[in-house]
Amino acid sequence: MHVRFVTPAGVEVCDAPELPALLDRTDGLVWVDVPVWDEQAEQTLRSTFGFHPLAIRDSANRNQVPKIHRYEDHLFLVLHAPQPGAGGHVHYVELDQFIGERYLVTVHGPLNPAVDQAAAMVEVDTVLARLASGKLKPNKGFELSYALLTALTGRLRGYTAELTKDVWKLEQRVTGDHLGDPESFLDEMFRVRHGLLTVSTMSALSREVYSRMATITACGPGHGQSLLLDAVDQFHHLSVMADTQKAYLHGTIEFYQARTNTKMTIAAERLAVIAAVTLPITALSSVLGMNLIVNEGTLWLPLAVTLAVMLAISATLLVWAKRKGWF
Repeated sequence: MHVRFVTPAGVEVCDAPELPALLDRTDGLVWVDVPVWDEQAEQTLRSTFGFHPLAIRDSANRNQVPKIHRYEDHLFLVLHAPQPGAGGHVHYVELDQFIGERYLVTVHGPLNPAVDQAAAMVEVDTVLARLASGKLKPNKGFELSYALLTALTGRLRGYTAELTKDVWKLEQRVTGDHLGDPESFLDEMFRVRHGLLTVSTMSALSREVYSRMATITACGPGHGQSLLLDAVDQFHHLSVMADTQKAYLHGTIEFYQARTNTKMTIAAERLAVIAAVTLPITALSSVLGMNLIVNEGTLWLPLAVTLAVMLAISATLLVWAKRKGWF
């Protein structure tokens, strides 16, 4: 657990026992960050801050969807960020926040064992860098929370940009007819589609959470409300961007499928023509073949007539199929 005191002069790293005194100060913000849940974190949230037991339970466990709960003197917020995994899987990296007037408590995880702990600290590291550079000087807990939100939306935007590059590459391969193995190519397209769908879902759900916060004026009127409305707008644009790229990729998939289906249809038509042309030959040979070609003596004249009839029928069928435009 990391305890920091944020003032206009910079960030001061403190120890957990100093928390009660830090919370009484009015010259800065208290930021408690919990990278990994443990007994110390639970005790601090329960005793020092007095958070609701259900909110503490939600912090200790994984939450499948974002949420917002308003309490008398603070907010409890759950958000998710994407982290690409193996086999096209996208991990949901959870960030829980307790937002008070003069403090912010952030809790990470729980994480899938396949996800590196550094993936959960991206937003925190980004905000710490801004604080260290002096570009960020929050006066309220929700302002520090908004800085984390900005880092999270930047992460979503960056992931969308990477997926968009993949969409362009796939489209170029389809139009350039450089597909490689069809099964692997389809697998690539659907993995990218799944990533875009994940971004769209995360953005849409988070937008609804911040819309709810804006509706109840969770951060107060004025500056706090403007930050909430900006968050709603950011998530809305991310959702639209992901949906648009997903629609573009879907069009590429449809084009690929249409071209593949057309090739299969043409091949089927050609096979049908071949079957129609060889059918009379097969039929006549099965009926007359054994009677015209025998060991004791071959009936050459009937055999010649039969062969001529076979060729005539086959030629007629070929001409007819050609006029029908079957090949």
